[in-house]
Amino acid sequence: MSAKPRVLIVDDEERFRTTMAKLLTVNGLEVTAVGSGKAALEELKSKAYDVITLDIRMPGMSGLEALAEIKKVNPAIEVIILTGHASVDTAVEIMKLGGYEYLLKPTTTEELMNKIDAAFERKMTREQKTRKGNGS
Repeated sequence: MSAKPRVLIVDDEERFRTTMAKLLTVNGLEVTAVGSGKAALEELKSKAYDVITLDIRMPGMSGLEALAEIKKVNPAIEVIILTGHASVDTAVEIMKLGGYEYLLKPTTTEELMNKIDAAFERKMTREQKTRKGNGS
């Protein structure tokens, strides 16, 4: 088991994406950053991730569409939505689609790290229960 989560940042805003990737890497995480939902789905074909941070408003595939597709590819990945555009309807939809958490931009690195750690812990606990259930 990996001691640190593998994180995929999905955001169309390049400056935000690269800054967040640097901050999370400095905090000891293994991070990859891509600029669209489509790029995220391509990335998932080649590498396993534990946690994804996902922007809601992106050109092409929206964050909600990407979330639905990510959960089809791998339901175990925990997805944290980061958005500057809050709405109760969107938050409800995120939870229905299996999103783990919903954070407003800007968020502090500490808050995001706490959410990533909690999401990773949840994923690891669920995987351990699944292994025990399968007799492994």
